[in-house]
Amino acid sequence: MTSYVLAIDQGTTSTRAVMFAADTSIASFAQREFRQHFPADGEVEQEPEDLWATTLLTCRQAIADCGAHPCDIVALGIANQRETTLLWHRRTGQPVHRAIVWQDRRTGELCARLKDRGHEPLFAAKTGLLLDPYFSGTKLAWLLQSKAEIADLADRGELAFGTVDSYLLWRLTGGKVHATDATNASRTLLFDIRQGCWDDELLALFGVPKSVLPQVLDSSANFGSTDPNLFGAGIPIYGIAGDQQAALIGQACFERGMVKSTYGTGCFALLNTGTTPVKSANRLLTTIAYQLDGKRSYALEGSIFVAGAAVQWLRDGLHVIGSAEESGALAAGADPTQEVFLVPAFVGLGAPYWRPDARGALFGLTRGTGPRELAQAALDSVCLQTVDLLAAMRADWREADTALEVLRVDGGMAASDWTMQRLADLTDTIVDRPEINETTALGAAYLAGLHAGFFPEPDRFAAQWRRERRFVPRMDAAARERKLAGWKSAVRRLLA
Repeated sequence: MTSYVLAIDQGTTSTRAVMFAADTSIASFAQREFRQHFPADGEVEQEPEDLWATTLLTCRQAIADCGAHPCDIVALGIANQRETTLLWHRRTGQPVHRAIVWQDRRTGELCARLKDRGHEPLFAAKTGLLLDPYFSGTKLAWLLQSKAEIADLADRGELAFGTVDSYLLWRLTGGKVHATDATNASRTLLFDIRQGCWDDELLALFGVPKSVLPQVLDSSANFGSTDPNLFGAGIPIYGIAGDQQAALIGQACFERGMVKSTYGTGCFALLNTGTTPVKSANRLLTTIAYQLDGKRSYALEGSIFVAGAAVQWLRDGLHVIGSAEESGALAAGADPTQEVFLVPAFVGLGAPYWRPDARGALFGLTRGTGPRELAQAALDSVCLQTVDLLAAMRADWREADTALEVLRVDGGMAASDWTMQRLADLTDTIVDRPEINETTALGAAYLAGLHAGFFPEPDRFAAQWRRERRFVPRMDAAARERKLAGWKSAVRRLLA
């Protein structure tokens, strides 16, 4: 009888459910998209019920498609869009507001006030993060301040806060478990990543009562069991990690100095720094990579807010392409004499600039600029932002035994050969694409399967990682430098 691990990959624009066999092969896959809501400039929201409904539907479909019985599933793991914030009634499970998405910028003034009062060094020292609207603690503070009745309910202990993992866990267990893992907790601006606990001083600065917070567990742990009514039998929930940390695990980046970059709605590069957190001098984030058996491993992270979202803009906003898959072929036919640059600051600029007030711009347009040049500018913008991240990482990571020579990639954009070759060319770095591109789901599955004894220890799991294709830099150095100079000029002009 075949056994499986079920992984939920709850992302920014869609929810996936993947059934993995013991050899990490994919037995079945299901995906459902859901709507994004943009109430005002810089505001991005989702309906909590959409997150739950797509999770339930994709899980049921994935189980059915591989002909499995729930009793064949040894464990369930969850990976989630990390900083997206929910607040709900403990008694009814009813949210008090739509989910506020990680891209949302509405808390910019709150962050600015805290910076003006000199609090950013304190937050950076304890959380490894910068004061930016990106992080969930700012969104929770806004929710508590938006209506007096919400604050009153929170003070009475009647509300529960969580990132998407906590909300799904609550729903999956029928409201029995309110918990998260260390990776998601580390993205809140409320969690001391060195002490491994919620921090009272930071909670006070945001006005957050401790009673709303979830319990923090290892990334591979017993998070309870699904309500038997959902799938026909209870399934143990043994793994949770934020999507980018899950991808780091799925890419088997367990050794210090290994780096991966995920290209989804945004782009996130993580460098494993081992058991010691590394303080960035170049405005990268220090975050928890994973926590196993009570031991934390850390990472340096660079966060790009717009990657695949730039391709979505071409498709849905400008109607330049009919599908995301067309972008690489279109970009390949661009006029090489044109130097068009897109700085995709649609929701601000992330690392290493951290400018929530910035907005996107196109530079170098001519009468000859058309869909091909726009497609190339959009894809180049993702690669060039990665150049900035890797440069910051190399400056922060001074280990003699590694120069970040290989970048492991995953996510939807990684499927494009043209884009990955362009990434290798512009970063001047070898780019490795794995056989299993669903690395975020694989990371969640691994954490769950590890606790169940279904998957081996990290070193043996890492030995199973397989490369599908390697992209080696081949762009002329002078051409690369000209492109990088144009990009730096475009960013400088935008920020000015």
